[in-house]
Amino acid sequence: MLLAASISIVTALFLSLVNDVAVKAIIVAGIISFSVSYILIFVVLEYLIFGEINKIYKMMDKLQKVELGEFAIKKTNHLNPLKKINEEIHTFAALKQKEIDELKKLETFRKEFVADVSHELKTPIFAAQGFVHTLLDGAVNDKNVRTKFLKKAAKSLDGLDALVQDLLTLSQIETGDIKMKFENIDLYNLCLEAIDQFEQRAKAKGIEIQVAKPEKMIIVHADWLRITQVITNLVSNALKYSNENGQVTIRFEVGKKSVTTFVTDNGEGIPKAHLDRIFERFYRVDKSRSRERGGTGLGLAIVKHILEGHKSKAEVQSVPGHGSTFSFKLPLAKLDSRSTESSA
Repeated sequence: MLLAASISIVTALFLSLVNDVAVKAIIVAGIISFSVSYILIFVVLEYLIFGEINKIYKMMDKLQKVELGEFAIKKTNHLNPLKKINEEIHTFAALKQKEIDELKKLETFRKEFVADVSHELKTPIFAAQGFVHTLLDGAVNDKNVRTKFLKKAAKSLDGLDALVQDLLTLSQIETGDIKMKFENIDLYNLCLEAIDQFEQRAKAKGIEIQVAKPEKMIIVHADWLRITQVITNLVSNALKYSNENGQVTIRFEVGKKSVTTFVTDNGEGIPKAHLDRIFERFYRVDKSRSRERGGTGLGLAIVKHILEGHKSKAEVQSVPGHGSTFSFKLPLAKLDSRSTESSA
């Protein structure tokens, strides 16, 4: 508009310099010049500039819809297409930066995971390798040494097998290859079956494992195998970090719609600074002591993912020197009005 006005003024000034041109004619010529200039400038801008800008805007809008899908935010219309496309560019750039940041985090996580797996795999492999090579170097001729070293090599390989199995389980849960098979299960009986495997281990440390018997049957809607895995990992963890002649207890709190299971030990406890990270893969509060006690470092990570598959989560409360309590909730199964008393 300013350009058209400038052209009309220049035209009027030029005509004023010409002799015998009336003032009225100069005004009419200025108006005509302004109108023609405005129309020409508008057409030029529309087809050469604004048209291309609108094409860019439409392309950015399509890209945003592809990135955000149904969550794409509709922008308010502006008369100024430059302002409009500026908003789109900033929005798209922010989205791309967020994706870049996420990829950087994933890359860091991948590197740390590969390093952790490599380290965890090397420990049992090198141990078994050392025992086998010692036997090959001549120790195999000594019956007592042979038996002792073969047992140690077998123990290292068993630990390696457990680590690989836990890695596969964790990977399959995360990728969705393992589907939860929900059914109505007796939680008390499940816990009794799960702790049977720890009888000798608990006896060796003088630890008593108790499961508090509920007043009525606790029937939950869950995956029997996976919740057994949760109880197994939590009890195994409790035994590992409990002091000798200690106690591990499992108890239940039944609400209207859900039941909370508590696994408590009176062991060494967990410092507050570590509580937020103990469900991470391979995270150990005391790495040297943890490896001495065995375990793959994946048990609590598996617990976390199984419970997430049940739309629940594991919680922990701990006081150093006084033990820890892990807990999780499961939904009660919808049964008829008949209440069944707990079986012996």
